[in-house]
Amino acid sequence: MSGDTSTQNAIPVSAAAWKALEGAYDLQVHVGPDVIARRIDDIDCAKEFLARGMKGFVIKSHYIQTGERAQVASKAVPGSRVLGALTLNHSVGGLNPVAVELAGRTGCKIVWMPTVDAANETAGRLDGGSAKLPFWAKIQRELAAEGISPPPLSTIDASGALVEPARRCLERIAKHNMILATGHLGRPEIFALVRAAKEMGLKKVVVTHAEFPSQSLTGDEQKALADLGAIIEHCFTTTYTGKAAWETAFANIRAAGVSRAVISTDLGQTINPPVAEGFAMFAQRLLDAGFTADEVRTMAVTNPTRLVEE
Repeated sequence: MSGDTSTQNAIPVSAAAWKALEGAYDLQVHVGPDVIARRIDDIDCAKEFLARGMKGFVIKSHYIQTGERAQVASKAVPGSRVLGALTLNHSVGGLNPVAVELAGRTGCKIVWMPTVDAANETAGRLDGGSAKLPFWAKIQRELAAEGISPPPLSTIDASGALVEPARRCLERIAKHNMILATGHLGRPEIFALVRAAKEMGLKKVVVTHAEFPSQSLTGDEQKALADLGAIIEHCFTTTYTGKAAWETAFANIRAAGVSRAVISTDLGQTINPPVAEGFAMFAQRLLDAGFTADEVRTMAVTNPTRLVEE
């Protein structure tokens, strides 16, 4: 599957798919208000999840800490659990342990390593090509054109060792029992980060959208990372929009193991399906591919719940 036409293809959803998502958490949604236009806001998304019997979701922004928003949304929709997060891009000072500490104090559950400002992520750079750019790439290019584009961020030095600011951030993540997520880092950074996290005793590490083009980790690499203690995240948008083949994602899940996987949507974009519906579409595709309802629940309910609640 390739090209934008894939975003027009609705996947019929069965009652079994919705049933498999009862009590689920989506660990990566891009809902409003945000710098980028979104198809739904925090509160309406919480209402949709609650109506479908799902427990909650984590609000991801590439630019701002979402802990305070999450608290308001949870209060506005009793029975839902909306969770905050932080992404370590330049807008929060990059690899900034102060930002991580304050995120922990406001109840944030996930800290993503750099995404749009990662040295590995080229889409937002003026020389990064122009084919099918993500929405955030336009913002990155506007900032660069205005002369406020600091150097891209890397978590490792020339020798491949984790840089000290990254290590300080990991200490704060561990202190507050948050989830370390790898963001848009490249393969050498991901392995270095996961190894360092294991050495430092972090209990919750997620490899972000492993099939996404700027990561594109093989099944063997995903298994190796899972063997180091990481949970591997597979996102609906990556395959739905044709950035990776469904069969590749299914094979990778089997290679690293269902018990070490989570499924998320990465939805909220105006051109893609509604978040809750997209989550059910993902569950349906997995069921159609031969995964059992219990396996889907492991990836959508059991593993995410353990990550955010324990």
